[in-house]
Amino acid sequence: MQSSRSRRAELDRLGAVPFAHRGLHGPGIAENSRAAFLAAIEAGHGIELDVQASADGEAMVFHDYTLERLAEGEGTVARRSSAQLRAIRLKDSEETIPTLPEILALVAGRRPVLVEVKSPDRHIAGLCLAVFRALEGYRGPLGVMSFNPAVGRWFARNAPLVLRGLVVTESDRRGARGRIERHLALWIAKSDFLAYDIRDLPSRFASAQRRRGIPVFTWTVRTQADRAAAALHADQPIYEAADQA
Repeated sequence: MQSSRSRRAELDRLGAVPFAHRGLHGPGIAENSRAAFLAAIEAGHGIELDVQASADGEAMVFHDYTLERLAEGEGTVARRSSAQLRAIRLKDSEETIPTLPEILALVAGRRPVLVEVKSPDRHIAGLCLAVFRALEGYRGPLGVMSFNPAVGRWFARNAPLVLRGLVVTESDRRGARGRIERHLALWIAKSDFLAYDIRDLPSRFASAQRRRGIPVFTWTVRTQADRAAAALHADQPIYEAADQA
């Protein structure tokens, strides 16, 4: 059984460096691509990436639920097989959509990784299982996180050694009802860390969790003002401006 001390050490390893949001992407380097992740590794920074399920249950590294914005394809990601998705080229790139096992093999424990599980509804078991299978045998610092607290609950019950985080935005969730919802989500997810919307910092909720020893990472840091807020109110930024590398 993992001790609280060893879990704290794993959290410290996870939050040791800033995170490049969807890899260190920019002109000529697509987000959530192999090149973006290699650029982040070269910069000495961690990686934040997005994962959703293909029609046959493979964990695919891709942000949008539809293909049009980011790839040379159309339609919904969840309706394509993993083989079909692996054949689709990312826009402005020679690369195709990668799988999570492929990217973890690429990173190989060299930098911390945040895996955001994109699952907006209650049907999370298949994707969580695919992510967990991808993590088997992986030894680098890594945390799984989601806006959906049911994802954290799944990992707490089925893979308790995996660090788990709750992604939080207070947008449209202010006032007493929003505070109750955030506390409930944190309780459901059994979170080890938070990934917080930079637009909401400083936040009474985030500050209270930091005082409890829960690390707060913040997204998406793009400007000097964002960087200053992150330095004051969070433990690490999840950034998207290439000059911050």
